[in-house]
Amino acid sequence: MSISKDPTERMNQFFKAAASQRKIWLLIDEHGSVLLNTEEEECVPVWPSEEDALAWATQEWEGFTAEAISTAKWQSRWTVGLAEDDLSVVVYPDENGEGIVLFPDEFEFELKKRM
Repeated sequence: MSISKDPTERMNQFFKAAASQRKIWLLIDEHGSVLLNTEEEECVPVWPSEEDALAWATQEWEGFTAEAISTAKWQSRWTVGLAEDDLSVVVYPDENGEGIVLFPDEFEFELKKRM
C-alpha cells in the first residue's frame, strides 16, 4: 500500500486497517512509546502496520521496535492513560511527521465508529 500525501486519506487507511486487524501499531523501547512533538501537542504516533511503524525506526528512533496493541487493550488502558498524561495521538504520520492529531477520546470515537 502506498502512503498517501493526504492526511485525511492516511487517517482513513489507518482506521480501516485497525478495525479489520483489531491492532494498533506503535514504536516502543524499554521506556515506552515514542513521542512526536507537533506545534501544540505531544503525541503518540500510531501506524496501520508493523512495516509502516518500522519505517520510522531510524535516526533518533533507531532501536525502537514495532509493537501491536490490541484495540481492546487500547480502549481499556491507552485512551485513559494518554488523557491523564495530556498526550494526543497523531494518526499515521508522513515522513515529515505530519498527520491528523486527535485527543484520545476523539481517537477512540473514530475507532469505535469503524469497528
